[in-house]
Amino acid sequence: MTCEFSIKTFDELTSVDLYHILKARSQVFVVEQNCAYQDMDEVDFDCLHLIAHQNEALVGYCRIIPPEFNQLKSNLAVTDSAAKSNHTSMSAIGRVLVLSAHRGEGLARQIMTHAIAHCRKKYGKKRPIIISAQSYLLSFYESLGFVPEGDHYLEDNIEHVKMVLYVAKKTKVRKERTDTATTTTKVLSALLFIMAALFILGLLYLMI
Repeated sequence: MTCEFSIKTFDELTSVDLYHILKARSQVFVVEQNCAYQDMDEVDFDCLHLIAHQNEALVGYCRIIPPEFNQLKSNLAVTDSAAKSNHTSMSAIGRVLVLSAHRGEGLARQIMTHAIAHCRKKYGKKRPIIISAQSYLLSFYESLGFVPEGDHYLEDNIEHVKMVLYVAKKTKVRKERTDTATTTTKVLSALLFIMAALFILGLLYLMI
């Protein structure tokens, strides 16, 4: 599915942008999921809003919460000193949605890929990203590299699980010289020496 993506601060959103974002969030998270909860919160003011458009119509959305405004914390960052030193303050991605008419076309993955790339670029490549994922989407987020953390919990009567995307550590592959390769090299060198010696002896024989 081909879409255009834009990322805006709250102040950059037009009144039309905001209307369609809130309409989509209400449609998916309140009406479809039959969940009466307060979708509009104070967090929106400090978020980046990623919008997927097709023919200028909103078809997908998510919001990115900068590390300094994110209240969702990693359990590992609290208990693991190594993780604690590696940015306990994380950006978060939330309110991920695709309108029903456009599902099954890989748009959710595109939205998350754009959001992750933006977090890496803006907040640092080594800073983890955290989400509060609805449990039925666990395998989808795992396919993006997120790791579930802690027990499942209810949020607005819907089961969620905390998930964190860490940066995979690069491991250096050591090149080891095998005994076989060393032996082969020695044998070839010996054969070349013998052939050279025979060649010289042959020349001397002809000259006598």
